[in-house]
Amino acid sequence: MGRMLGVFDNDEELDRPDLNKCPDCGCFFPGECCPICGKPCPEEMRAGNRKPVKKQRARRSSGSGRVTFVDWYHSWWFIAIIMFIFPIAGIVLLITSPHQKWKKILFVGIAAVYMFVSTFGFLLIPYLQNIFDRPVDTSLTRAEYVSRCENISADSIYRSSTNCEDEYITIKLKVISIAECAGGAYDDDTYYICETTDDSDLKILVRNCLLENKQNFLPGDVITVYGEGAGELSAFYSNSSEYLSAPCINMAYVIVE
Repeated sequence: MGRMLGVFDNDEELDRPDLNKCPDCGCFFPGECCPICGKPCPEEMRAGNRKPVKKQRARRSSGSGRVTFVDWYHSWWFIAIIMFIFPIAGIVLLITSPHQKWKKILFVGIAAVYMFVSTFGFLLIPYLQNIFDRPVDTSLTRAEYVSRCENISADSIYRSSTNCEDEYITIKLKVISIAECAGGAYDDDTYYICETTDDSDLKILVRNCLLENKQNFLPGDVITVYGEGAGELSAFYSNSSEYLSAPCINMAYVIVE
């Protein structure tokens, strides 16, 4: 009978308007009954009465092995370059490209995350530093921390080439002023300019990194600081243009007299 009397796949369905069609086995025939199943052809399936078959778009599976040629301006590398130089033009190229829809969505998502991080990522640096790089050791209890701190004088801190950086130290100080800013500090911690209580007039910067009993201090407060050396930093006196460069202590615990 040939191909016209066979059953065809939906994506390759053919029609013979001049022949009757069996609604059960799907073959075409010129007579009154289907030559395969023997059933008579109903009126709505007879030649001239059937609705025309819609032409379906050809589909190709991703593993068919056929090569698809893409214009150079629709290549992924070119769209990526344009996306980061002229985002609107890049989006237009992506939308008009022949790439699969899910790949387009994935590409736009990756590009949006990259552009957001590259534009606003620097704003997250201080918060990431506070989370992953705390200035004081948080693994010790208060008793363990205090026991590690060595009593030190302001003279010893100034004479140290590293200003006792990362060493556990304790010292008694008097608060003079709040520091408006500190060189090299990109966080929200408060800095205090302090001086020793032994009339040496040496100034020490104290960074408020208290792990418990968080509090602010006023000028004139006498405090015993337990913390870690942070090297030398720069600061300005509160409400003043007077500049100070001095050793800094990251304060983990404190006793206020």
